[in-house]
Amino acid sequence: MRPIKSSIKFGTDGWRGIIAEDFTFANVRLVARAVADYLEQTGLGKKGLIIGYDTRFASADFARAAAEVIAASGTRVYLCDRPLPTPVISYGVLARKAGGAVIITASHNAPRWNGFKVKTTEGASAPTEVITLIEENIARLAGSPPPESGPQGGAVDYIDLAPPYFKQMESLVDLPALRQAGLKVVIDSMYGAGAGYLRTLLEGGSSRLVEINGQPNPNFPGIERPEPIMPNLAGLSSRVVTETGSVGLATDGDADRIGIIDENGNFLNQLQVYALLALYLLDVRRRRGPIVKTITSTSMLYRLGKLYDIPVIETPVGFKYIAPVMVREKAIIGGEESGGFGFRGHVPERDAILAGLYFLDFMVKTGKTPSQLLEYLYEKVGPHYYNRLDVAFPKDERRGMTRRLEESQPPRINGTAVVKKDTFDGFRFTLADDSWLLIRFSGTEPLLRIYAEASSQTTVERLLQAGKKLVGV
Repeated sequence: MRPIKSSIKFGTDGWRGIIAEDFTFANVRLVARAVADYLEQTGLGKKGLIIGYDTRFASADFARAAAEVIAASGTRVYLCDRPLPTPVISYGVLARKAGGAVIITASHNAPRWNGFKVKTTEGASAPTEVITLIEENIARLAGSPPPESGPQGGAVDYIDLAPPYFKQMESLVDLPALRQAGLKVVIDSMYGAGAGYLRTLLEGGSSRLVEINGQPNPNFPGIERPEPIMPNLAGLSSRVVTETGSVGLATDGDADRIGIIDENGNFLNQLQVYALLALYLLDVRRRRGPIVKTITSTSMLYRLGKLYDIPVIETPVGFKYIAPVMVREKAIIGGEESGGFGFRGHVPERDAILAGLYFLDFMVKTGKTPSQLLEYLYEKVGPHYYNRLDVAFPKDERRGMTRRLEESQPPRINGTAVVKKDTFDGFRFTLADDSWLLIRFSGTEPLLRIYAEASSQTTVERLLQAGKKLVGV
């Protein structure tokens, strides 16, 4: 057989590719062999490996292919018996005391994509040093013939990870109180692996639950991709209004990102949600400890840090950077602009299901609607608004775009003085009024992302347009 040639690279959260173009069975088996070698190199194979998958095209088949390869290396494989949310699988690593996990998912990407995520023994996104070793293994193995399939040296056991996850949710949240709170919760599972989870956790009391897009569908009909941001949540917004709902909760394709619609059908952006969840932990739960944020997340967290006398630590984009800091610093929460949040006492990884439950608990404990919670937050930190532009571009233009950003030294943007430019992760311009503009290339998709946060939505939109001019798109 012909040797496999590959230029597979992991981004901010795993390796992703277009199905049948570069995300092929041959490449999945190659990456699985590299993971198997990593498990042998580190001795983690003795603990076994969990393999899970989402509801995308052929995810179950890709997962079985990976399981066969890794089992053939001698590692015992625990293969999920059905599609599961990523946070359920991540927590399963802790529950089973496994050596880690592989998850076949492309999270929020468009239907033609799939992906390969690696989780550590803590259930967290694999950090840079782990990914580097796996990529070195991929490069070494890429020139060799593909492996024989079949569990020659190990075993494959089918497992159900939902029960321990449900038990964990019961230990973290007062579910009986949420069930009896009389809320009307509209849930949008975005046709993904999270379908049914919030409904199952919350049903059985006076709270009413309406779930839309609750049948998994790898085409994600009616939406460009299962990312819980406003362009994809028009249906949820409309349903909250027509149902006179208390709140709308959306989970992305693998249920590690959350989107929230308030009682009036308005989208609470991801930065607002992060600040609200941090405020909930500080104000209602009386938790104390560091907050970890990515560069793209909200400056409201710095103001909360001052108010509650806690440190705020910034990282590059990606939970592979957030998770190690959360563990080391015993952070109460870690999160990013994408709508992914992790919490102390759980796995140091994004969990949209738990984030949704915590948000509901914030409503119940304070007696406030989502819009009132936002007002309460703004009373403490002042109004903050945010938006992001995603710009597709031809690959051959990336070098020129990067050069223009490297050379740009604007004294003012949107009429406000630039007080700092940094390249911590992308190109960030901090302005004299504490607003900021960030331009960076996506680590998971061929997109340029332009982010801005300011004290008014008008200023945000002007900053985004100024960002487009800076990069020349």
